[in-house]
Amino acid sequence: MLNAWSQTKNPERDTIQEQDTIQKEYFIVVGDTLVRETIDLDEVLILGKLKFKSDLDRRKYLILRRKTRKVYPYAKLASERLLELESRLDQIKSKRDRKRYTKIVQNYIDDQFSAELKKLTHTEGQILVKLVHRQTGVTAYSLIKELKSGWRAFWYNSTASLFDISLKEEYHPESNQEDYLIEDILQRSFQSKILEPQPSLLDFNFHELTNKWTAGR
Repeated sequence: MLNAWSQTKNPERDTIQEQDTIQKEYFIVVGDTLVRETIDLDEVLILGKLKFKSDLDRRKYLILRRKTRKVYPYAKLASERLLELESRLDQIKSKRDRKRYTKIVQNYIDDQFSAELKKLTHTEGQILVKLVHRQTGVTAYSLIKELKSGWRAFWYNSTASLFDISLKEEYHPESNQEDYLIEDILQRSFQSKILEPQPSLLDFNFHELTNKWTAGR
C-alpha cells in the first residue's frame, strides 16, 4: 500500500471540471502510474501518554519493558520456525526425511540462541512462555507435547532455566493487567521500531484493552 504523503510532501493536484459542474481533486503520486481520487494511508495506532500512580509503578513498568524486549525475539523466532516446520513437514513424505529436517531446525535454534536462553531469569522465562502463546496461538506446553522431538529439545535441553516455570501459562491481556502492560510495551516498541512487529494469533483489540485498563485513571 502506497502512502502518498510518504512519497512526496506536496503531491501534484489536477482539478478537473466535469459536465455536471462537480469538481473532483485527483492526486498524482510519484512512482505511481495511476491518477487517484483517494490516497491509501497506512493504519496508525495512536498511543496515549503513559501515566503511573506512583514512582514504584513506573519502575515496575520499566523493568517489565526491559524483560519483554529481551525475550520477544525468541517468541517471534518460535512462531516463524513453527510455521516453517509445519509447512515443510507437510511436503515431506518420508519419515526419515521429516526427522532429518526437524533436526536441522533444532540445530539452527540451538546454535543461534541456546547460550542466551540459558541465561533467562525465572521472570523472563515466564514472559517468554506467555509471548509464545501470543505469537503461535498455543501454549509452550502444547508445542512440546504435540510437536516433534526437535522442539522438545529446544525447550528442555536448551533452556534448563525453564524447568521451574509453568509451560501452560497463557497470554490474556483482556483479563490480566501484567499481560496488558506487556502488550502496551510491545505496541510502543513496534511503533518506535525497537522491535520488529509480528501479528498475534490471539483475538484481542488493543484499543478496547486500553480503554478497559485505563478507565478511571
